[in-house]
Amino acid sequence: MNFCSHCGSNQLDCKVPAGDHVARYVCQVCGTVHYVNPKMVVGCLVVHEERVLLCRRAIEPRYGFWNLPTGFLESGETVEEGAIRETWEEARARVKVERLHSVYSLPHCDQIIIHFVAQLQETGIEAGPESLEVNFFAETEIPWDDMAFSSHRFALERYFENRLKPDKQTYLGSSCLRTS
Repeated sequence: MNFCSHCGSNQLDCKVPAGDHVARYVCQVCGTVHYVNPKMVVGCLVVHEERVLLCRRAIEPRYGFWNLPTGFLESGETVEEGAIRETWEEARARVKVERLHSVYSLPHCDQIIIHFVAQLQETGIEAGPESLEVNFFAETEIPWDDMAFSSHRFALERYFENRLKPDKQTYLGSSCLRTS
């Protein structure tokens, strides 16, 4: 960080503010503490006729690999709205969110990934600008070795392991990579 977003000063110190336990940028001029928090990533595990929707990525990172329709939450959106929007952007799929499915922490890149189970509302799907192709897969058809992200693999594995259980739960996971 080069400048204070509150007053524009370039006089910033990286220190632990009083009453805190994490080093943060603090403006020496106006005293503003600048918090850097994880980014929220949201998406849907879309189910239709016992199959799940996957998108083959047309963008980096992991170009050409498969993922659930997922992306960064925008300011002013609820997590559900963001997940629905991302599903439309990547797969042109109209969905209805049913329930929270999984929360996956990636502390090494400051991201939290939230996936919802959603039902397809209209049968037409097509690749959006961030996808090379989109398709529905049965569990045995999923390109497991070509999944783009561990968080998406986690969500899919938990879904297929537990889809027939009457009591649905939310699954918590994380990567083992750490920055500290």
